[in-house]
Amino acid sequence: MAKRKIKISPKDDAYCIGDLLHSAAIHLLRKVRAQDRNAGIGPAQLSALSVLVFGGQRSLKELAEAEEVRPPTMSRIVVGLERMRLVRRKATDDKRRMLLEATARGVKILQEGRRRRVKMLVAALQELSEDELREAAAAAEFMRKLIGRLS
Repeated sequence: MAKRKIKISPKDDAYCIGDLLHSAAIHLLRKVRAQDRNAGIGPAQLSALSVLVFGGQRSLKELAEAEEVRPPTMSRIVVGLERMRLVRRKATDDKRRMLLEATARGVKILQEGRRRRVKMLVAALQELSEDELREAAAAAEFMRKLIGRLS
């Protein structure tokens, strides 16, 4: 019996590539996120702090929405960040509303964490050939474009 060739449509190819990208992104993030243990604060606190550092000041409700948690959960996270002097509450003209913002110490801790993660990536990239480095740069640029299409 003759073997039949299976046709793969561009949609099938897109699904396979999407699945590979999804898996690779998750595994890469998990590997470099191991460096976050050195920050001395938990992952939920680091995540909330990063929203404030890179996204600017927010209300508790806005921060909870950004982190996809309920306000009472975010309130507990923020209390911990305040105790460590990484976040502070800021009064607004509307006395019923407070804004949260990262302190200089919070920004420093987040920047140090980023440097540790990037350093880990750099160590792996330095083992690549020039051609592989060019491929990695092209892949990174492609991912930036793809991220833009998801927004």
